[in-house]
Amino acid sequence: MSFIETIFEKVRRHPKRVVFPDGELPRVIKAAELFYQSQLGIPILLGRREVIRELAEKDSINLDRVSIIEPENSSELPVFCRRLERIERYRKVDLKDSRELMVRPNYFAAMMVQYGLADALAGGVNASGGALLRPMLHLVKPLPFADVISSCTIVELHNRSYGDDGVLFFADTGVVPDPTMSQLATIAVQAGLLARQVFGRRPRIALLSFSTKGSARTASTEKVAGAVQLARHIAEKSGSDMAIDGEMQADAALESAFSEIKLGKSLVGGKANVLIFPDLNSGNIAVKLTKLFADSSTYGQIFMGFTRPAADLPRGASSEDILCTAAIVALQAIEYRKLYPPGDVGN
Repeated sequence: MSFIETIFEKVRRHPKRVVFPDGELPRVIKAAELFYQSQLGIPILLGRREVIRELAEKDSINLDRVSIIEPENSSELPVFCRRLERIERYRKVDLKDSRELMVRPNYFAAMMVQYGLADALAGGVNASGGALLRPMLHLVKPLPFADVISSCTIVELHNRSYGDDGVLFFADTGVVPDPTMSQLATIAVQAGLLARQVFGRRPRIALLSFSTKGSARTASTEKVAGAVQLARHIAEKSGSDMAIDGEMQADAALESAFSEIKLGKSLVGGKANVLIFPDLNSGNIAVKLTKLFADSSTYGQIFMGFTRPAADLPRGASSEDILCTAAIVALQAIEYRKLYPPGDVGN
C-alpha cells in the first residue's frame, strides 16, 4: 500500500469536511468529486453556484454530494463580519468594508475552519502563497506554544530506501525566509509533530547545513547547531518523543555510509525522515529539484503552527495533487482533536 493510500484508509474511518476556496477552478471541482467518491468526507466548494455547476456539467463531474457555498449569499456572512470586526486589527473597519473582505473565498474559508464549519482547508491553487497565508494569520489562532508559523512539504520518492519507505518531510518550504535560531528550532519540532500525526512513528529530524558537526564554522552553521539544542529542549519540555540531530550535511542525514564517517553514532544520521533546511531558499529549491529530478510526488505545503489544519497548494497542482493534500489535512483534523482538544486551543 502506498503512502497516500494509507492516508485514505485512515480518513475513511473518520470522514471530514474540507473546504476548497478555489471552487470555480475545474481541477478543484474535480478534486471535490474525487474526495467524496474516495469516501473521505464532504467537500465544500466556495464560489458562484451557477459557475461551478456549468463547469461541472461541461466536464461531466457529479456534484450530487458536493456542498457549494456562495460567500456573498451565505447566512453565515453577517456572523463572520461581526466576528471580523471584533478582531483587534479590524476594529476600525466598517460593515461595508468587513463584508467586502469576508466575501473573499480565502477569508471566508479561514473563518469557516476557525469556527468549526469545516474541519480543514485546502487552497492556494488560484493565487500566490501570501493570498492564503494572510487570512490564515489574521483569522486562525496559532497553537499556544508556537512562536512561528511555517510550512512543510511531504515528499514521496520512488526510491523507498530513504525516509520512511520513501516518504520525507521537508521544512520550512514556503513561509519563513530566514528563520532565527529559535524559529528554526520551533520549525523542527513542528515538522516532527506533523510527521508523527501522519505516520504515528517517532520522527528522526535532521537539521541540515553545508557542514557536519563543526566541519565549517560560520554564523549560519552555528545558528543550525544552536537550533538543534533548542529543538531538543522544546521537544523534551512538551513531552514529544523525537530524535533530533545536526548540524549535518544532506548525505550524512540520508546515507548510512556517509553518516558513519561524518557523524559516528547518531539516532538520526543515515535514517532521517524529517529534513529541516536552514532557510527558505534552500528548502524551496530542494523541493522543486527533488520533484523534477527524482520524479517524486509532493504534497503541501502544509501549514504548521495553527490550531486548524490547512494547506497551501502550488498553482500548478493537478486534481490528484489537490485530492491527496486534502486527504492529508483531513487526517490532521482527526489528530488535532486528539492533540489539541477544542477547550485547549479556543474557539
